Amino acid sequence: MQQAASTDSSTLEQAERVGPAFSVDGMLAARHSTRRAISQIAAQVRPGMVEEDAVEMAKGVLREAGLALSWHPTRVRFGGNTTKPMRLASEPGIVLGENDIFFIDIAPRMDAFEGDGGASFVVGKHDAYERCAADAEALFHELRGLWLRERLTGRQLYEHGRQWALARGWVLNFDLPGHRVSDFPHAAIHTGSLAEFDGAPLPVRWILEIHLRHPSEPFGAFFEDMLLEDAFFA
Repeated sequence: MQQAASTDSSTLEQAERVGPAFSVDGMLAARHSTRRAISQIAAQVRPGMVEEDAVEMAKGVLREAGLALSWHPTRVRFGGNTTKPMRLASEPGIVLGENDIFFIDIAPRMDAFEGDGGASFVVGKHDAYERCAADAEALFHELRGLWLRERLTGRQLYEHGRQWALARGWVLNFDLPGHRVSDFPHAAIHTGSLAEFDGAPLPVRWILEIHLRHPSEPFGAFFEDMLLEDAFFA
């Protein structure tokens, strides 16, 4: 039994190792640039815009900020495309309506360091869309708070998230189960998901992803950010 526990501990440590260029300051700077780019992209999205044009605009924002388009595609998803898992392509030609929902999902790289972030936005007025977008961010902070206070494992966080979402009338999409970030590329270090991680995650190592979907209507909302202490969200 003692040897098994040691093996388990070693496995968890391997999942959280970093590359030779890793720097906490570098990772936090990449995260800051990512959140700023999300705001800049969202400010340029307008009703009547075609989704593909919004994606090209987002890429331009990243380039102008000096950020490299990095390890997953730049995504801006409108309306019904907000329900799709990220691994599936958007339905082409979707136009953002006057009262609609969209989300942004970007993974830029700043020098050696990976950024990753996402958020949802509502244009016009639509109560259900607004509640879904707000709940995606609220669930992120609910789980982040449990991580801080109770040191839950990644697996426990996502199980709590599943129950939280159901209680509020949403489905939590486990096709977006959280993942590592590091000095680029994190996939050379660890490819497993946060939802399957059986340790208490370290800060500045993991992205917590929340993708909520309505159980029957064609819309959803997305929010993701790095697992960090409260001071980074003040």
